[in-house]
Amino acid sequence: MPDAIVAEDEELLRNALVSLLSEVWPELRIIAICEDGGSALEAIAEHRPQYAFLDIRMPGLTGMEVASAAAQAEIPTQVVFVTAYDQYAIDAFENGAIDYLLKPVTRERLTTTVQRLRARAAAGHPDADTLAALVKRLQDVLPSRANAQALSWITASTGKETRLIMVDDVLYFRADNKYTTVVTAEGEALLRKPIRELLAALDPTVFKQIHRATIVNLKAIASIVRDDTGKGTLRLKQRDETLTISQPFMTLFRNM
Repeated sequence: MPDAIVAEDEELLRNALVSLLSEVWPELRIIAICEDGGSALEAIAEHRPQYAFLDIRMPGLTGMEVASAAAQAEIPTQVVFVTAYDQYAIDAFENGAIDYLLKPVTRERLTTTVQRLRARAAAGHPDADTLAALVKRLQDVLPSRANAQALSWITASTGKETRLIMVDDVLYFRADNKYTTVVTAEGEALLRKPIRELLAALDPTVFKQIHRATIVNLKAIASIVRDDTGKGTLRLKQRDETLTISQPFMTLFRNM
C-alpha cells in the first residue's frame, strides 16, 4: 500500500487536499499531516514515505528546503510541490522531474498528478543534484521568501519583569511547553507564544530551525560538528551551552 505525508500550513487547504486524496487515490495511506517544514522533514526522515505533498511556502523550512534535505539524505520519496504561483511554477517544473499542484487544488489536476506519480514510481526519484538544481531555479524565479513584516522586537518576561528584546539580539528560541524561552547573551526570558507561531514571523534568512524545539540565529553560530550518529552539535559565540541539531536538519548545514 503506497503511503504519503501532507505538509501545508493553512488548515483549510490542508484538509481539502487530504480529503481529495482520499477520493482520488483511496489506497494511498496518509501517515503524517504536518503544519510546517520542520515537522515535514522529521516525518520524512522517520517514515520514509513513498510520496510527499509539500507546500512551497511554509513556516520555518520551505517545501523546497525539505525536499532538498530529503534528497541529500538519500530518502527515496517522490515530491509534489503545492504552490500558489501559477506561471512561475509551470516554467520551473517544465523538466517534469517533480510534479506540482496549483492552489486551490482541483480534482482534475490531482487525478493527473496521481497518474504521473504512479507512472514514475518504477523510475525512482530525482537524485540530490537534480533536486538542488530545481530548487535553485525556483528560488531564482519565485518571489523572495524574505518576510518584509518579520519581527523586529518581542516582549518577554523574566519573573515579574517584562522586557523588550530586539530580535537581532536573540541567539536562539527553545520550546517550553505552550510557550517559548528566548535566549540572549544576557540571559533567558519567557515568550507567551508557542514556537511554531514564531516560525512564520521570523526572517528565514537569519533564523533556522535545527530541531523540532529549537530555532537558532545563524549569526550566533560559532561552529558545527557532526557526530557518528549523523546528529550535529552547535556551539554559540556568546553562550557556553551547546545545541543539538537533529539528524534530518543536518543536511541544511552541509556547506557550513
